[in-house]
Amino acid sequence: MANVLITGCSSGFGFETALVFARHGDRVFATMRDPACGAALQRAASDEGLGLEVLRLDVADRASVEGAVRTATAAGPLEVLVNNAGIELRSAIEDASEDDVRRQFDTNLYGPLRTIRAVLPGMRERRCGTIVNVSSIAGIVARPYGGLYAASKHALEAVSEALHFEVQPFGVRVVLVEPGQYGTRLLDNALFGESFAPGSPYWERATRFEAAIKKLRPGGVAGGAHEVAGLIYHAVHDPHPKLRYLAGGDAETIAATYRSLAFEEYERTMRRALDWFD
Repeated sequence: MANVLITGCSSGFGFETALVFARHGDRVFATMRDPACGAALQRAASDEGLGLEVLRLDVADRASVEGAVRTATAAGPLEVLVNNAGIELRSAIEDASEDDVRRQFDTNLYGPLRTIRAVLPGMRERRCGTIVNVSSIAGIVARPYGGLYAASKHALEAVSEALHFEVQPFGVRVVLVEPGQYGTRLLDNALFGESFAPGSPYWERATRFEAAIKKLRPGGVAGGAHEVAGLIYHAVHDPHPKLRYLAGGDAETIAATYRSLAFEEYERTMRRALDWFD
């Protein structure tokens, strides 16, 4: 049995990941900004008789992070950290304010850095532990009207790759999980840039792009969050561990195409696939 701390558990990947680890007998600390939003998760865990505790943790607040980690480690050393909490800023680059960008990075980059700094000393001293950072296919390939979200995930990828080299000698693993399009509340809760609205010169093209990109979903349907949760658990226990794990057929196709072609050919290929031309 491992002690596992997961951020962003009120819905989506975090919700399902908390249940997956608990079903395998791990002690799960499922965290979120507002524990009142954890009622559904607590009911699901109670119905199945699972060991799961909901804690308040706001990744944008260092004191909140450190307090949650202290509470969790009081029950024993943390062996797995899953950085799942995130937000998505939808905006043309020009339409986003500095405050928009700051909020995006504070959650998606500085948030994981805060939790990593809180748990890593203990993992390093014990010479064991796994840190999972939930990234995105956007961490590999930037898309229009989501470039600042992609920038935050590109940054998380760079930090994770460097961290892999730094902590491997201490017996600590780093894992990146890179989902494509899934049916979560991330888009429902998306932020919009300060000037990104119907009056923006980018709005009409952005609307067409949002419709076009759905064509990449396998079978035209967004996958279920439980698929990514299962992959996260597998990645932690993989007997042949890797740094990166792509999630979803669309993510695998996009990544393979992007990595195999020059950018100009990749652009032409994707425009044809999406039937998206200016």
